[in-house]
Amino acid sequence: MNIIDDRALVRRKKPLRVAILGSTGSIGTQALDVCAQHSDKVQVVALAAATRTAELVDQACKFHPRVVAVADKAHAQDGALDNLPSGCELLSGPDGVTELCQRDDVDCVLVSVVGEAGIYAAYAALAAHKIVALANKESLVAGGDLLMPMAAPGKLIPVDSEHSAIFQCLQGANSKELARIWLTCSGGPFYGWDAQKLAEVTAQRALAHPTWSMGPKITIDSATLMNKGLEVIEAHHLFDVPVDDIQVLIHPQSKVHSMVEFCDGSTIAQLGPSDMRIAIQYAFSYPDRWEAPCPDVDWRDAGSLTFGSPDTSVFRCLALALEAGRAGGTLPCAMNAANEVANGAFRNGVIGFTDIASVVESVIDTTQVEPVVSLEQISQVDSAARQQARKVIGGLSC
Repeated sequence: MNIIDDRALVRRKKPLRVAILGSTGSIGTQALDVCAQHSDKVQVVALAAATRTAELVDQACKFHPRVVAVADKAHAQDGALDNLPSGCELLSGPDGVTELCQRDDVDCVLVSVVGEAGIYAAYAALAAHKIVALANKESLVAGGDLLMPMAAPGKLIPVDSEHSAIFQCLQGANSKELARIWLTCSGGPFYGWDAQKLAEVTAQRALAHPTWSMGPKITIDSATLMNKGLEVIEAHHLFDVPVDDIQVLIHPQSKVHSMVEFCDGSTIAQLGPSDMRIAIQYAFSYPDRWEAPCPDVDWRDAGSLTFGSPDTSVFRCLALALEAGRAGGTLPCAMNAANEVANGAFRNGVIGFTDIASVVESVIDTTQVEPVVSLEQISQVDSAARQQARKVIGGLSC
Protein backbone atom coordinates (compact mmCIF):
# COMPACT_ATOMS: atom_id res chain seq x y z
CA MET A 1 0.00 0.00 0.00
CA ASN A 2 1.39 3.40 -1.02
CA ILE A 3 0.20 6.15 1.32
CA ILE A 4 1.06 8.81 -1.28
CA ASP A 5 -1.40 8.97 -4.16
CA ASP A 6 -2.95 11.71 -6.29
CA ARG A 7 -6.35 10.55 -5.13
CA ALA A 8 -5.39 11.84 -1.67
CA LEU A 9 -5.07 15.40 -2.93
CA VAL A 10 -8.58 16.42 -1.97
CA ARG A 11 -9.30 19.34 0.30
CA ARG A 12 -10.36 18.30 3.78
CA LYS A 13 -13.34 19.49 5.71
CA LYS A 14 -12.85 22.80 7.50
CA PRO A 15 -12.64 22.92 10.36
CA LEU A 16 -11.00 19.51 10.64
CA ARG A 17 -12.53 17.74 13.65
CA VAL A 18 -9.71 16.05 15.54
CA ALA A 19 -9.36 13.59 18.39
CA ILE A 20 -6.04 13.71 20.21
CA LEU A 21 -4.97 10.50 21.95
CA GLY A 22 -2.19 11.07 24.46
CA SER A 23 -3.20 14.71 24.81
CA THR A 24 -1.21 15.29 28.02
CA GLY A 25 2.05 13.97 26.57
CA SER A 26 4.71 15.84 24.62
CA ILE A 27 3.18 15.35 21.17
CA GLY A 28 -0.34 15.86 22.46
CA THR A 29 0.39 19.19 24.12
CA GLN A 30 2.24 20.42 21.03
CA ALA A 31 -0.70 19.35 18.88
CA LEU A 32 -2.98 21.44 21.05
CA ASP A 33 -0.63 24.40 20.50
CA VAL A 34 -1.19 23.94 16.76
CA CYS A 35 -4.94 23.68 17.26
CA ALA A 36 -4.97 26.88 19.32
CA GLN A 37 -3.00 28.77 16.65
CA HIS A 38 -5.29 27.54 13.87
CA SER A 39 -8.65 27.43 15.64
CA ASP A 40 -10.38 28.47 12.40
CA LYS A 41 -9.06 25.35 10.68
CA VAL A 42 -9.00 22.71 13.46
CA GLN A 43 -11.65 21.85 16.04
CA VAL A 44 -10.72 19.67 19.02
CA VAL A 45 -13.71 17.37 19.53
CA ALA A 46 -12.13 14.61 21.64
CA LEU A 47 -9.20 14.12 24.02
CA ALA A 48 -7.75 11.01 25.64
CA ALA A 49 -5.08 10.51 28.30
CA ALA A 50 -3.91 7.58 30.38
CA THR A 51 -3.53 8.87 33.94
CA ARG A 52 -3.01 12.65 34.05
CA THR A 53 -6.63 13.51 34.71
CA ALA A 54 -6.04 16.99 36.17
CA GLU A 55 -4.15 18.03 33.03
CA LEU A 56 -6.85 16.44 30.88
CA VAL A 57 -9.51 18.50 32.64
CA ASP A 58 -7.48 21.70 32.15
CA GLN A 59 -7.27 20.92 28.43
CA ALA A 60 -10.99 20.19 28.26
CA CYS A 61 -11.78 23.51 29.92
CA LYS A 62 -9.66 25.33 27.33
CA PHE A 63 -10.68 23.48 24.16
CA HIS A 64 -14.22 22.30 25.08
CA PRO A 65 -14.18 18.87 23.44
CA ARG A 66 -17.42 16.92 23.25
CA VAL A 67 -15.85 13.87 24.88
CA VAL A 68 -12.75 12.83 26.84
CA ALA A 69 -11.45 9.35 27.62
CA VAL A 70 -9.29 8.11 30.50
CA ALA A 71 -7.49 5.02 29.24
CA ASP A 72 -6.43 3.75 32.66
CA LYS A 73 -9.59 2.64 34.46
CA ALA A 74 -7.82 3.04 37.80
CA HIS A 75 -8.01 6.82 37.22
CA ALA A 76 -11.53 6.92 35.81
CA GLN A 77 -12.92 8.04 39.18
CA ASP A 78 -10.30 10.68 39.94
CA GLY A 79 -11.79 13.69 41.71
CA ALA A 80 -10.31 16.05 39.13
CA LEU A 81 -12.77 14.71 36.56
CA ASP A 82 -15.64 16.30 38.52
CA ASN A 83 -14.44 19.60 37.03
CA LEU A 84 -14.99 18.62 33.40
CA PRO A 85 -16.98 21.24 31.49
CA SER A 86 -20.74 20.81 31.42
CA GLY A 87 -21.83 18.59 28.56
CA CYS A 88 -18.42 16.92 28.11
CA GLU A 89 -18.91 13.16 27.97
CA LEU A 90 -16.51 10.94 29.94
CA LEU A 91 -15.38 7.53 28.67
CA SER A 92 -12.90 5.17 30.31
CA GLY A 93 -10.69 2.19 29.62
CA PRO A 94 -9.37 0.87 26.31
CA ASP A 95 -12.94 0.42 25.05
CA GLY A 96 -13.59 4.08 25.75
CA VAL A 97 -10.59 5.11 23.68
CA THR A 98 -11.74 2.84 20.85
CA GLU A 99 -15.21 4.37 20.96
CA LEU A 100 -13.69 7.83 20.80
CA CYS A 101 -11.74 6.87 17.64
CA GLN A 102 -14.88 5.71 15.87
CA ARG A 103 -17.24 8.62 16.59
CA ASP A 104 -19.10 10.15 13.66
CA ASP A 105 -18.05 13.66 14.70
CA VAL A 106 -14.31 12.84 14.41
CA ASP A 107 -12.53 13.33 11.07
CA CYS A 108 -8.91 12.82 12.18
CA VAL A 109 -7.35 10.86 15.05
CA LEU A 110 -3.88 11.86 16.26
CA VAL A 111 -2.40 8.69 17.80
CA SER A 112 0.32 9.95 20.12
CA VAL A 113 0.10 7.40 22.92
CA VAL A 114 3.40 5.74 23.81
CA GLY A 115 4.27 2.12 23.09
CA GLU A 116 2.45 -0.95 21.84
CA ALA A 117 -0.93 0.33 23.06
CA GLY A 118 -1.12 2.66 20.07
CA ILE A 119 -1.75 -0.18 17.63
CA TYR A 120 -5.28 -0.79 18.95
CA ALA A 121 -6.24 2.87 18.58
CA ALA A 122 -4.73 3.06 15.08
CA TYR A 123 -6.57 -0.11 14.07
CA ALA A 124 -9.89 1.21 15.36
CA ALA A 125 -9.48 4.56 13.62
CA LEU A 126 -8.46 3.04 10.29
CA ALA A 127 -11.32 0.55 10.49
CA ALA A 128 -13.69 3.51 10.93
CA HIS A 129 -12.15 5.20 7.84
CA LYS A 130 -10.74 8.13 9.81
CA ILE A 131 -7.64 10.08 8.88
CA VAL A 132 -4.91 8.80 11.19
CA ALA A 133 -2.09 11.18 12.11
CA LEU A 134 0.37 8.62 13.42
CA ALA A 135 2.87 9.63 16.08
CA ASN A 136 3.19 6.11 17.48
CA LYS A 137 5.87 4.21 15.58
CA GLU A 138 5.32 1.04 17.62
CA SER A 139 1.97 0.59 15.84
CA LEU A 140 3.69 -0.10 12.55
CA VAL A 141 6.66 -1.87 14.12
CA ALA A 142 4.38 -4.43 15.77
CA GLY A 143 1.50 -4.48 13.31
CA GLY A 144 2.51 -2.81 10.07
CA ASP A 145 1.59 -5.91 8.07
CA LEU A 146 -1.90 -5.65 9.53
CA LEU A 147 -2.43 -1.88 9.47
CA MET A 148 -0.99 -0.84 6.12
CA PRO A 149 -3.53 -2.74 3.98
CA MET A 150 -6.25 -0.86 5.90
CA ALA A 151 -4.81 2.59 5.08
CA ALA A 152 -6.41 4.19 2.03
CA PRO A 153 -4.34 6.88 0.26
CA GLY A 154 -4.34 10.10 2.26
CA LYS A 155 -5.76 8.40 5.36
CA LEU A 156 -2.46 7.66 7.16
CA ILE A 157 -0.18 10.66 7.66
CA PRO A 158 3.12 10.19 9.56
CA VAL A 159 3.89 12.62 12.38
CA ASP A 160 7.41 11.55 13.38
CA SER A 161 9.62 14.38 12.09
CA GLU A 162 11.68 12.03 9.92
CA HIS A 163 8.71 10.28 8.35
CA SER A 164 6.87 13.54 7.82
CA ALA A 165 10.01 14.76 6.04
CA ILE A 166 10.10 11.69 3.78
CA PHE A 167 6.36 12.02 3.14
CA GLN A 168 6.84 15.65 2.11
CA CYS A 169 9.86 14.87 -0.10
CA LEU A 170 7.88 12.24 -1.97
CA GLN A 171 4.96 14.49 -2.88
CA GLY A 172 4.58 14.47 -6.64
CA ALA A 173 7.31 11.82 -7.05
CA ASN A 174 7.15 8.45 -8.74
CA SER A 175 7.76 5.94 -5.95
CA LYS A 176 9.15 3.47 -8.50
CA GLU A 177 12.08 5.86 -9.08
CA LEU A 178 13.05 5.93 -5.37
CA ALA A 179 16.52 4.48 -4.79
CA ARG A 180 16.94 4.88 -1.03
CA ILE A 181 15.85 6.82 2.02
CA TRP A 182 18.33 8.70 4.20
CA LEU A 183 16.80 8.65 7.69
CA THR A 184 18.50 11.31 9.79
CA CYS A 185 19.33 10.97 13.46
CA SER A 186 20.83 13.44 15.93
CA GLY A 187 22.96 10.63 17.36
CA GLY A 188 21.63 11.27 20.84
CA PRO A 189 23.73 12.48 23.78
CA PHE A 190 26.34 9.69 23.44
CA TYR A 191 27.33 9.82 19.79
CA GLY A 192 31.00 8.82 19.46
CA TRP A 193 31.14 7.05 22.83
CA ASP A 194 32.57 3.54 23.13
CA ALA A 195 30.86 0.55 24.77
CA GLN A 196 32.86 0.85 28.00
CA LYS A 197 31.81 4.44 28.50
CA LEU A 198 28.19 3.66 27.64
CA ALA A 199 28.08 1.02 30.37
CA GLU A 200 28.44 3.85 32.94
CA VAL A 201 25.51 5.92 31.66
CA THR A 202 22.81 6.80 34.19
CA ALA A 203 19.14 7.32 33.46
CA GLN A 204 19.41 10.98 34.43
CA ARG A 205 22.18 11.50 31.90
CA ALA A 206 20.38 9.56 29.17
CA LEU A 207 17.19 11.59 29.62
CA ALA A 208 18.98 14.79 28.56
CA HIS A 209 18.48 14.76 24.77
CA PRO A 210 20.59 17.39 22.98
CA THR A 211 17.96 18.52 20.45
CA TRP A 212 14.41 17.30 20.93
CA SER A 213 11.91 17.57 23.81
CA MET A 214 10.25 14.15 24.15
CA GLY A 215 8.76 11.81 26.72
CA PRO A 216 11.10 9.67 28.86
CA LYS A 217 10.61 6.38 27.01
CA ILE A 218 11.35 7.87 23.59
CA THR A 219 14.26 9.87 24.98
CA ILE A 220 15.95 6.68 26.23
CA ASP A 221 15.22 4.99 22.91
CA SER A 222 16.94 7.90 21.19
CA ALA A 223 20.00 7.51 23.43
CA THR A 224 20.31 3.78 22.62
CA LEU A 225 19.44 4.45 18.92
CA MET A 226 16.61 1.92 19.29
CA ASN A 227 14.31 4.77 18.30
CA LYS A 228 16.06 4.99 14.96
CA GLY A 229 15.75 1.25 14.45
CA LEU A 230 12.02 1.46 15.14
CA GLU A 231 11.82 4.34 12.66
CA VAL A 232 13.53 2.27 9.96
CA ILE A 233 10.86 -0.41 10.35
CA GLU A 234 8.16 2.27 10.34
CA ALA A 235 9.55 3.77 7.13
CA HIS A 236 9.75 0.31 5.59
CA HIS A 237 6.01 -0.09 6.06
CA LEU A 238 4.94 3.47 5.28
CA PHE A 239 6.86 3.82 2.03
CA ASP A 240 7.13 0.18 0.93
CA VAL A 241 10.95 0.28 0.88
CA PRO A 242 13.22 -2.63 1.88
CA VAL A 243 14.93 -2.22 5.25
CA ASP A 244 18.38 -2.27 3.64
CA ASP A 245 17.42 0.65 1.36
CA ILE A 246 16.82 2.86 4.41
CA GLN A 247 20.12 4.29 5.63
CA VAL A 248 20.48 5.84 9.08
CA LEU A 249 22.45 9.08 8.83
CA ILE A 250 23.82 10.85 11.92
CA HIS A 251 23.11 14.59 11.72
CA PRO A 252 23.70 16.27 15.10
CA GLN A 253 22.24 19.67 14.14
CA SER A 254 18.75 18.16 13.49
CA LYS A 255 18.00 20.61 10.70
CA VAL A 256 17.79 18.07 7.86
CA HIS A 257 14.88 15.90 8.94
CA SER A 258 15.42 13.22 6.29
CA MET A 259 16.15 12.85 2.57
CA VAL A 260 15.08 10.70 -0.35
CA GLU A 261 17.43 9.69 -3.16
CA PHE A 262 16.18 8.81 -6.63
CA CYS A 263 17.52 6.48 -9.29
CA ASP A 264 19.13 9.34 -11.23
CA GLY A 265 21.29 10.33 -8.24
CA SER A 266 19.16 13.33 -7.23
CA THR A 267 18.47 13.75 -3.51
CA ILE A 268 15.63 15.81 -2.07
CA ALA A 269 15.71 16.84 1.60
CA GLN A 270 13.27 18.47 3.98
CA LEU A 271 14.86 21.00 6.35
CA GLY A 272 13.47 23.17 9.09
CA PRO A 273 13.49 24.00 12.81
CA SER A 274 13.80 21.21 15.37
CA ASP A 275 10.15 21.60 16.35
CA MET A 276 7.61 18.78 16.24
CA ARG A 277 4.75 21.21 15.72
CA ILE A 278 5.68 21.51 12.03
CA ALA A 279 5.17 17.78 11.42
CA ILE A 280 2.01 17.72 13.55
CA GLN A 281 0.58 20.69 11.69
CA TYR A 282 1.33 19.16 8.27
CA ALA A 283 -0.58 16.04 9.27
CA PHE A 284 -3.59 18.27 10.01
CA SER A 285 -3.19 20.55 6.97
CA TYR A 286 -2.17 18.04 4.26
CA PRO A 287 -2.16 18.61 1.35
CA ASP A 288 -2.17 22.34 2.23
CA ARG A 289 0.36 24.30 4.29
CA TRP A 290 -0.54 26.76 7.02
CA GLU A 291 1.32 29.59 8.70
CA ALA A 292 4.31 28.29 10.68
CA PRO A 293 3.64 27.30 14.30
CA CYS A 294 7.18 28.19 15.41
CA PRO A 295 10.07 30.56 14.57
CA ASP A 296 11.75 29.79 11.26
CA VAL A 297 15.44 29.15 10.61
CA ASP A 298 17.66 31.94 9.31
CA TRP A 299 19.90 29.81 7.11
CA ARG A 300 22.50 32.59 6.99
CA ASP A 301 23.19 31.85 10.64
CA ALA A 302 22.61 28.09 10.61
CA GLY A 303 26.32 27.19 10.63
CA SER A 304 27.68 23.88 9.41
CA LEU A 305 25.55 20.83 8.74
CA THR A 306 27.50 17.64 9.38
CA PHE A 307 26.75 13.96 8.76
CA GLY A 308 28.14 10.63 9.90
CA SER A 309 27.44 6.91 10.27
CA PRO A 310 26.09 5.14 13.38
CA ASP A 311 28.31 2.54 15.03
CA THR A 312 26.02 -0.46 15.33
CA SER A 313 28.70 -2.50 17.09
CA VAL A 314 28.46 -0.04 19.99
CA PHE A 315 24.80 0.95 19.70
CA ARG A 316 23.58 -2.62 19.49
CA CYS A 317 19.89 -1.75 19.81
CA LEU A 318 19.97 -0.28 16.31
CA ALA A 319 21.56 -3.44 14.91
CA LEU A 320 18.98 -5.61 16.68
CA ALA A 321 16.07 -3.55 15.36
CA LEU A 322 17.42 -3.80 11.81
CA GLU A 323 17.77 -7.56 12.27
CA ALA A 324 14.14 -7.80 13.38
CA GLY A 325 13.01 -5.56 10.54
CA ARG A 326 14.70 -7.76 7.94
CA ALA A 327 13.15 -10.89 9.41
CA GLY A 328 9.68 -9.32 9.61
CA GLY A 329 6.61 -11.20 10.75
CA THR A 330 6.12 -11.20 14.51
CA LEU A 331 9.78 -10.59 15.37
CA PRO A 332 9.56 -6.76 15.34
CA CYS A 333 6.60 -7.03 17.74
CA ALA A 334 8.59 -9.20 20.16
CA MET A 335 11.63 -6.97 19.82
CA ASN A 336 9.58 -3.86 20.53
CA ALA A 337 7.93 -5.41 23.60
CA ALA A 338 11.29 -6.49 25.02
CA ASN A 339 12.66 -3.01 24.49
CA GLU A 340 9.72 -1.36 26.26
CA VAL A 341 10.29 -3.56 29.31
CA ALA A 342 14.07 -3.09 29.29
CA ASN A 343 13.74 0.66 28.74
CA GLY A 344 11.51 0.94 31.79
CA ALA A 345 13.83 -1.23 33.88
CA PHE A 346 16.76 1.04 33.02
CA ARG A 347 14.81 4.19 33.88
CA ASN A 348 13.92 2.61 37.22
CA GLY A 349 17.54 1.76 38.00
CA VAL A 350 17.10 -2.02 37.76
CA ILE A 351 19.53 -2.63 34.87
CA GLY A 352 22.34 -0.75 33.17
CA PHE A 353 22.23 1.19 29.91
CA THR A 354 23.96 -1.49 27.83
CA ASP A 355 21.81 -4.19 29.42
CA ILE A 356 18.87 -2.91 27.36
CA ALA A 357 20.39 -4.42 24.22
CA SER A 358 21.19 -7.66 26.05
CA VAL A 359 17.56 -8.09 27.09
CA VAL A 360 16.30 -7.35 23.57
CA GLU A 361 18.81 -9.76 22.01
CA SER A 362 17.80 -12.56 24.37
CA VAL A 363 14.13 -12.17 23.46
CA ILE A 364 14.92 -12.04 19.73
CA ASP A 365 16.93 -15.25 20.04
CA THR A 366 14.03 -17.11 21.68
CA THR A 367 11.19 -15.83 19.49
CA GLN A 368 9.63 -18.09 16.88
CA VAL A 369 8.84 -15.88 13.88
CA GLU A 370 5.42 -16.20 12.28
CA PRO A 371 3.42 -14.11 9.77
CA VAL A 372 1.26 -11.38 11.34
CA VAL A 373 -2.41 -12.31 11.00
CA SER A 374 -4.44 -10.58 13.74
CA LEU A 375 -4.49 -8.15 16.66
CA GLU A 376 -5.03 -11.08 19.00
CA GLN A 377 -1.84 -12.73 17.77
CA ILE A 378 0.11 -9.48 18.17
CA SER A 379 -1.18 -9.17 21.73
CA GLN A 380 -0.07 -12.72 22.52
CA VAL A 381 3.40 -12.20 21.02
CA ASP A 382 3.75 -8.93 22.90
CA SER A 383 2.74 -10.53 26.21
CA ALA A 384 5.10 -13.50 25.79
CA ALA A 385 8.01 -11.24 24.87
CA ARG A 386 7.41 -9.03 27.91
CA GLN A 387 7.34 -12.07 30.17
CA GLN A 388 10.62 -13.32 28.68
CA ALA A 389 12.19 -9.88 29.01
CA ARG A 390 11.28 -9.69 32.69
CA LYS A 391 12.80 -13.12 33.22
CA VAL A 392 16.06 -11.99 31.61
CA ILE A 393 16.07 -8.78 33.65
CA GLY A 394 15.58 -10.82 36.81
CA GLY A 395 18.74 -12.77 35.97
CA LEU A 396 20.72 -9.60 35.24
CA SER A 397 19.69 -7.85 38.44
CA CYS A 398 20.44 -10.74 40.79
